[in-house]
Amino acid sequence: MNQSVTQSSYPAHAEVQTFSSEVLLKKLQWRYATKKMDPTKAVPQSKVERILEAANLAPTSSGLQPYEIIVVTNKFVLEKIKPIAWNQGQITDGSHLLVFAAWDNYTVERINMMFDLTNTVRGTTPEGWENYRQLLLNTYPQRDAEVNHQHAARQAYIGLSAAMTAAAFEEVDSTPMEGFDPKALDEILNLGERGLRSVVILPLGYRDIDKDWLVNLPKVRRPRKQFITEV
Repeated sequence: MNQSVTQSSYPAHAEVQTFSSEVLLKKLQWRYATKKMDPTKAVPQSKVERILEAANLAPTSSGLQPYEIIVVTNKFVLEKIKPIAWNQGQITDGSHLLVFAAWDNYTVERINMMFDLTNTVRGTTPEGWENYRQLLLNTYPQRDAEVNHQHAARQAYIGLSAAMTAAAFEEVDSTPMEGFDPKALDEILNLGERGLRSVVILPLGYRDIDKDWLVNLPKVRRPRKQFITEV
């Protein structure tokens, strides 16, 4: 009886999983780096929160989450950012601008903060975990600050990818940008005072289907055999 139930339920579960994967792939096919956003359309806050949570759930090296996301919606601030971002219209035409800012360095305090948080959430202090804490404390803070920042910046890109995927799933347009002056943006947002450095930004909004020249062009990607190698 139990075996019969298990066998009959498995195909349904597999079917749901396949359907979910197909939906996600269709959403990713739908998304593109939007060039012109409609300034009259704002992304609902509920969708923004889900996009942010996806970034928060993204994996990072040693679980340290060495970056933060600054959400900019203030029109005055966005107007200040636009000139130092090559005057790209998405900065002000989108309703939200996500700034991914990585730690400027790994410090003892920051490492301990994340390990202590993990112990609090899990309610345990395993010896192996504490040994790993000491390993990082004896390694990361002694390294050059720029080396540590670059490592942290790469973690921020993992969060960026999660946010972009979630945005596509929500049918929210986004455009990842490195085309800006990081030092100028850090000054505008006072990131240096928080030990942060901006690494990449992501406007969120809705495409202007009448003005974006990319909107109807097919997505171009290399064929699978040119992109993936199986060993």
